[in-house]
Amino acid sequence: MLCGNLIRKYVSEIGKSGEGTDMKVITKQKNSRNCIICGMDNPLGVKAFFYNMQDDSVASLFTFRPEHQSYPDRTHGGMVCAMLDELIGRALWVKQPDMYGVTTTLSITYRKATPYGVPLKGRAYITHDSSLGFSAKGEIFDLQNNLLAEASARYFKLSAERAFGNDVHADNEMIYDIKDDVTDIDFPPAKQK
Repeated sequence: MLCGNLIRKYVSEIGKSGEGTDMKVITKQKNSRNCIICGMDNPLGVKAFFYNMQDDSVASLFTFRPEHQSYPDRTHGGMVCAMLDELIGRALWVKQPDMYGVTTTLSITYRKATPYGVPLKGRAYITHDSSLGFSAKGEIFDLQNNLLAEASARYFKLSAERAFGNDVHADNEMIYDIKDDVTDIDFPPAKQK
C-alpha cells in the first residue's frame, strides 16, 4: 500500500513541477530487497524508484523520511550522498543492465538543504564510458526543479560474479519489479556532459 500511495502522489504532483522539459520514461528498473536506497524490505530504506529515460539518463522519484534526518527538517548529507551514488551507479544499467558499477571516486556539491517528507527527483547520466569503467554526473531536485545537490563520480565496471563472488546471486536481491503510472518526468535542461 505504501508503494501505491507514493506512486499516486508522484503522478499527481509531477505535473505541477517547475519550468523544464518533460522526459519520457522508457522502462523502469527493478528494486532490491535490502539496499538502503532502493530496498523494499529495508525498514529504514528510502524505497526509491528508478526509470530509464528517453535521453539514456536514469531518473529517480523518492522521498527521504524523518529517519534520514541530520538537523531538524533536513536530510543527512550522508543519505544525500548515498542517493547520488545509487543514482549515478544505476546510469550504467540504462545500456548495460548486466554490469555493476563499483564506486572509485565521488565528489558532491550540496547546493541547498535537502528536506525530508516531500517528494524529490533525481537524474544521472554517463559522461564517459569505456570497457573498464565509466564517469557520470547526478543531480537531486525538488519538484520545482531547484537543484539541491549534484555529484560527479567514477566507477569500475564488474560482472555480477566479479562484484559479488560465486556465492551471491544478484537475481535473488533485485526481485521487485513494481509497475506504476509514471510516463514522463520534468527536468531542467542537463548541464553540458
